[in-house]
Amino acid sequence: MNKEKLLLWTLAAINFTHIVDFMILMPLGPQLMRIFEISPREFGLLVSSYTFAAGASSFLGAFVLDKYDRRTIMMWVFLGFFLGTIACALSPNYIVLLTARIISGLFGGLTSALILSIIGDVIPDSRRGRAMGLVMAAFSVASVFGVPFGLFIASISNWHAPFIFLAILSGGIFWMIYKFIPSLTDHIVTKSNKPTPIQVIRRVTSNGNQMRAISLTIMMMLGQFMIIPFLSPYMVANVGFTDMELTYIYMAGGAFTIFTSPWVGKLTDKYGKVKIFTIFMTLNVIPIAVITHLGATPIPYVLLISTMFFVTSNGRMVPASALITGTALPENRGSFLSFNSAVQQIAAGMASFVAGLILAETANGELINFNVVGYIAIVFSLLCIPLIRRIKVVDV
Repeated sequence: MNKEKLLLWTLAAINFTHIVDFMILMPLGPQLMRIFEISPREFGLLVSSYTFAAGASSFLGAFVLDKYDRRTIMMWVFLGFFLGTIACALSPNYIVLLTARIISGLFGGLTSALILSIIGDVIPDSRRGRAMGLVMAAFSVASVFGVPFGLFIASISNWHAPFIFLAILSGGIFWMIYKFIPSLTDHIVTKSNKPTPIQVIRRVTSNGNQMRAISLTIMMMLGQFMIIPFLSPYMVANVGFTDMELTYIYMAGGAFTIFTSPWVGKLTDKYGKVKIFTIFMTLNVIPIAVITHLGATPIPYVLLISTMFFVTSNGRMVPASALITGTALPENRGSFLSFNSAVQQIAAGMASFVAGLILAETANGELINFNVVGYIAIVFSLLCIPLIRRIKVVDV
């Protein structure tokens, strides 16, 4: 295996742990709402606290990521993420878990910008779609292995177990970062030319193309994260799934996207980012519309719709990420992608928080108004299609 593949596998492993850490809380929702006796609104805050913290750290990271060796920063960031995960594993109550999620989010959010920055520095635009497809297949592996395994060990032990498993896994990935990510310093400008924080902000906000890319990120997050955090509680409360049957949703969706994610990456390089994005975003609104209107439904039918949701969601992210990464030149790529990551996390947090406000719980435990959430998500999703056509790649 050549150095480039080892690098991409390492980035995929980092992405895997970050995604599992974020995702595992959502299917644990029914358990946590029972154990801590919390409402959908409080659970929405538990999910969104991670994304708000990630957004804040990504914003601050925009001022430093382009000033240092990407490998060195990645090692420090991942160490902080590792410690935050241990704090989640040891949390005895809701308030402590909420605090631990904020710590995890502060460091986990920075990994996204660093991963994209490293890909942008090392992989040329002509092959970036495939690289994104490989790294984003981590979402699929997280869905088909990480989340179901986490749910399984939580069901035979307790909700702390998935975070213990993740902390152990992170130790091995820390070694991979040390071994396979090379020193990357070509983006660093001389000390006399280093921009001030105000210049960093102006460089992004005065660039119309980059602001359109950031707007696209906001729209995509609003279209997805009003749905995703409440998918598991809704399946249990309204559709009739048990806690263990939730694993079928993640396993089926993840199993398909393991294969479709690299395939979408190849299609992106062959047919263009905008065309492939448009196809998958259009298809994505179908499962959103169906999922948010489900009542008691047989498992096979639910799995068909939820798998389409996972495949199309992942399919739109691959070309979008490849396009967004290419809107910045190497010398300010880290800053821009960190800003973008900050916006992404904050938008995801706002989406889950607002959805939590719209949703309500009936006396028998069912969630209502999920259809309203679905309509709003569809509008935001469809607005992405005309917007992406106005974004151009400058790094070729």
